[in-house]
Amino acid sequence: MGVFIFLPLVLPLTAWPVARLAEQRLHPRVATRLLTGVAVVMATCSTVSLGLLMVVGTAQLPGNPLPDGWSDPEVREAVPCEEVVGKVAIPVLLFVATGFGRTMRRHRLVHRRAHQALNGVRDTTVVVLDDAEPYAYALPGGRAPDRIVVTTGLLSCLRSPQRRALFAHERAHLVAGHHRHLLAVRLAARANPFLRPLCTAVSYTAERWADEEAARTVGDRRTVAIAIGKAALVSKGTPAPTLAGLTGAGPVPRRVAALLGPAPLARSWPSVFTSVGLAAWAAAVGTVASAMSSANSAVTMIVILHAATPL
Repeated sequence: MGVFIFLPLVLPLTAWPVARLAEQRLHPRVATRLLTGVAVVMATCSTVSLGLLMVVGTAQLPGNPLPDGWSDPEVREAVPCEEVVGKVAIPVLLFVATGFGRTMRRHRLVHRRAHQALNGVRDTTVVVLDDAEPYAYALPGGRAPDRIVVTTGLLSCLRSPQRRALFAHERAHLVAGHHRHLLAVRLAARANPFLRPLCTAVSYTAERWADEEAARTVGDRRTVAIAIGKAALVSKGTPAPTLAGLTGAGPVPRRVAALLGPAPLARSWPSVFTSVGLAAWAAAVGTVASAMSSANSAVTMIVILHAATPL
């Protein structure tokens, strides 16, 4: 097992270059899916490694429910981890589990309150609230239907073509299920702080993905750019950070500049002979190495502990 059990904890560093370059060089759809997949796999492997280390530490504690054979000196020699490392993994894993719980609780609370705020409103896909505060967001339904919520305060600031861009942007969030990508990377960042750059990048690329879908629907990239710029000037974003909206995460000037330029190429995978291609392959290798390391450590741990367990 050796060093393999620690590799998944640090291999997320290999994804930092692609997290930065994917925002600029890849199509937002490709970047969002790539970074989300890398983050989820690496977070899973990191959590598995922490769990294996926790087993090592728990076996040393008096009164633990594990078989006595797991704390024998022979097992300690076969598991090349210091006792203190295993014990440190216990509070770290509890911290990760707490972070998971808080993130999920906040996610559900925000969406439940958003749906409760629409109680009594006619069951339509688009909900226009009579509110002078300018904001708009996409509200995934779950058991309820998906909805686009926008206030009269924001609509009054936009012309008809820009309103079309607004609704196309929010609809793109719902159709592509961006809330799932955002939740996945937030949970991944809770599992391993080294994955936070990927969380930030996905928050931006998801918005860019919706921008490009809106531009394709409206047929005018400049109109979408103007809508984003106007909305950003008059609003402060969505009522809750976990709700995707026109003025959501990501530097608005960069999004506007991207829309004023040519549409990105919808390439499924970047060429290895480019900087973003090299970064993507480095992240892919790091992801595979993380998966193989955690699998190797898990199998080795199972074999050792099975041999140490009395029949």
